[in-house]
Amino acid sequence: MAAQNLGRSKTLIQKNLLFLLGSVVNKSTFSPSTFQSGGVNPFVKCYHAPPHASLLGNNPDSLFCFSRFESTKAEARLNFQNYVSEDEDNNQGIDFPGGKVAFTSEMRFISDSDHKRVPCYRVLDDNGEIMKFSNYVQVNKEMAVKMYSNMVTLQTMDIIFYEVQRQGRITFYVTCAGEEAVNIASAAALAFDDIILPQYREPGVLLWRGFTLQQFADQCFGNTSDFGRGRQMPIHYGSNEHNYFTVSSPIATQLPQAVGAAYSLKMDGKSACAVTYCGDGSTSEGDFHAALNFAAVMEAPVIFICRNNGWAISTPVEEQFRSDGVVVKGQAYGIKSIRVDGNDALAVYSAVHTAREMAIREKRPVLIEALTYRVGHHSTSDDSTKYRPNDEIEYWKMARNPVNKFKRWVERNGWWSDKDEMEVRSSVRKQLLEAIKLAEKEQKPPLEDMFNDVYDQLPSNLKEQERQLRETIKKYPKDYPSDVPL
Repeated sequence: MAAQNLGRSKTLIQKNLLFLLGSVVNKSTFSPSTFQSGGVNPFVKCYHAPPHASLLGNNPDSLFCFSRFESTKAEARLNFQNYVSEDEDNNQGIDFPGGKVAFTSEMRFISDSDHKRVPCYRVLDDNGEIMKFSNYVQVNKEMAVKMYSNMVTLQTMDIIFYEVQRQGRITFYVTCAGEEAVNIASAAALAFDDIILPQYREPGVLLWRGFTLQQFADQCFGNTSDFGRGRQMPIHYGSNEHNYFTVSSPIATQLPQAVGAAYSLKMDGKSACAVTYCGDGSTSEGDFHAALNFAAVMEAPVIFICRNNGWAISTPVEEQFRSDGVVVKGQAYGIKSIRVDGNDALAVYSAVHTAREMAIREKRPVLIEALTYRVGHHSTSDDSTKYRPNDEIEYWKMARNPVNKFKRWVERNGWWSDKDEMEVRSSVRKQLLEAIKLAEKEQKPPLEDMFNDVYDQLPSNLKEQERQLRETIKKYPKDYPSDVPL
């Protein structure tokens, strides 16, 4: 009887502790197991071997300590003191900063990885049909049609701008082929007040927010209508009006910046979050780890969306890290995390929508790993056929195409037809060609724009640089473009 009572007490106390640690997720949208816990579970014990102890003689589940997300609660400490194993006593522990750590006489190393990989949340199967027992955020006809239309627009943009670059009319371009669902579905799940800090493969987020095709063309051509006044490479978009930070070329620099922006929103009491994107290659940068730790400790409402597309330029994921992808890195820092099918627009929408509610309501970061695939080259400076087989590319391009998958679901609901498809693609292509024509004809920014907009008053060193540049252009006029106003 005493043993039964002890067992029931252990179970009850475990449930109380899990509740206090915030491990219950909104069940109306996802099951509790969908988002990976923001701390280690079961809890890590501290090895402590008394002289008489056997190294293998203790129950590994006898004692546990707390993961630190919220400050240690007095009630939780009391519950811990009530939980005593059969072969340990209350004094076998250390009241360490961040929560009490129990001792154990068993020397046990934490496993380098679980035997099973973290599952990938999805809603639509490869045929675009809802999977059995799927729990997801509902999408109405208006939202679904807009999402699909934007995916088609993004796809068409990539095809045409890529061709324009190959014709030598712009200097550089990066496509989103294969990653349209991550772009559009994540953007659809956010509010306009949410701040976006992108990498360079998220133009679909800006498109969703109302950035026009003409504005995309102006930036790629670097003319006087470009918000950056031609000082950035093509596809380095940015718009204050759309709460979209300008793309920065260095990898992962946007991640800690996003945490700072999120913490600012928290301090101001805003009902909004910061959302930042990165590729799997960014997770090998120090900024990624600094950002996650900063966000977890400061409890900043920021969503990290990692597009794990299998390749960091020519480096495959298996040569980047040994861990189970990216999702487990969030748990290591105490961040709620989820792995989602990045080629499933409904799954991405549902995960981001729920993550946003969690980030704002609970004032905490969330990490989303979207498993997708970069069908195109890394950029127009890359030839991906040199490092990956063509049949791999074709498989993801045809069998796992996110645009086709979502189209089948929208058609099955009676919300889309072949006529709609033809009209949208024809209209977008016509608008783009006209935008490119106008952008190409527009004048380039004047030379002085290379030096202004940084300081209120131009400092002497920049004035000297401008003077030297003008003298050099006069001396070697053929070495400089004739269409830049001096």
